Amino acid sequence: MEVGVKRELEEKVRSGERLTREDGHALHAADDLAWLGGLAHGVRTRVNGTAGHFVAGRHIDTPVEDAVALAGDLADEGLTELRLTAGVRDGLPWEAYPRAMRALRDALPGVSLQIFTAGDILTLETLAGRDASAVLDELIDAGLGALTTGSTGATETGFAESGDDWPGLSRVHRLAHAKGLLTPAVVGHGPDGVDHLLQLRALQDETGGFQVLVPLPRPQGPAVTPLEALKTFAVARLLLDNVPHLRALWTAYGLQTAQLALQHGADDLDGSLTEADLTRDDLVALIRDAGFRPVRRDARYGTVQEHEGPDPARREAPQPMRI
Repeated sequence: MEVGVKRELEEKVRSGERLTREDGHALHAADDLAWLGGLAHGVRTRVNGTAGHFVAGRHIDTPVEDAVALAGDLADEGLTELRLTAGVRDGLPWEAYPRAMRALRDALPGVSLQIFTAGDILTLETLAGRDASAVLDELIDAGLGALTTGSTGATETGFAESGDDWPGLSRVHRLAHAKGLLTPAVVGHGPDGVDHLLQLRALQDETGGFQVLVPLPRPQGPAVTPLEALKTFAVARLLLDNVPHLRALWTAYGLQTAQLALQHGADDLDGSLTEADLTRDDLVALIRDAGFRPVRRDARYGTVQEHEGPDPARREAPQPMRI
């Protein structure tokens, strides 16, 4: 990248000027990850300070009707959110979903149930023979607290690729946002992610309903290297200026890359503790070691518990990644 282009982008970012599509592609083409990560870290600090968010949650690749049987064990874990990623099961009637959700809500009072993707709602719309607005109303009445992402970024989570129904998906997000329902924004990797980020940014300008962006690998796509993942996090933080949080899911990237993402624009380290054999103390230590102040959040990013920041004897500031 030419020095003049770098300086122009730096000035735009530091002044808070909105970046263009051309800027996004220039950032994605940059081969200096330390420079790119530094820009993103500046924005991350401006938006979220030194907080490294995490949640007391469980993520289970299980349909809602099967999760009811697990509720007794889950009730003892002190969860604030439960994310189910299996989606809609073939052959199950529409009525089974709100019925199972009511049972799960009653078994786990006070736990935010995050169960369906926007694509799942389109499937349920067809299954129920009613529009998505009515489907969402009944699911919210049954206890739905937020929509979720797929387990590893399935296309129904909202990638704007060939074959995806972005008009349909965006319709679901608009409806959900109008009803006060949280939905995550999802982006994949590669240059085409720039255009999808701009679609998400335009929808966020309209509704303000996205609380978090979650970069995820595409299903059945090529493996994403740590370098590619961190570049995506940095570009997403710089381009998507109206979504407050950026989540690094360690079940998608591994713990080390997700931890490094905190230094490249992300402010939320997330994933099921059981999948990585972690304790909450381990997670606090990972965030502190990355140079941030661990903040346990609830489903709406309210603060539940704050921990001490990093040990200044070990690290005074986030350290750049070395490749």
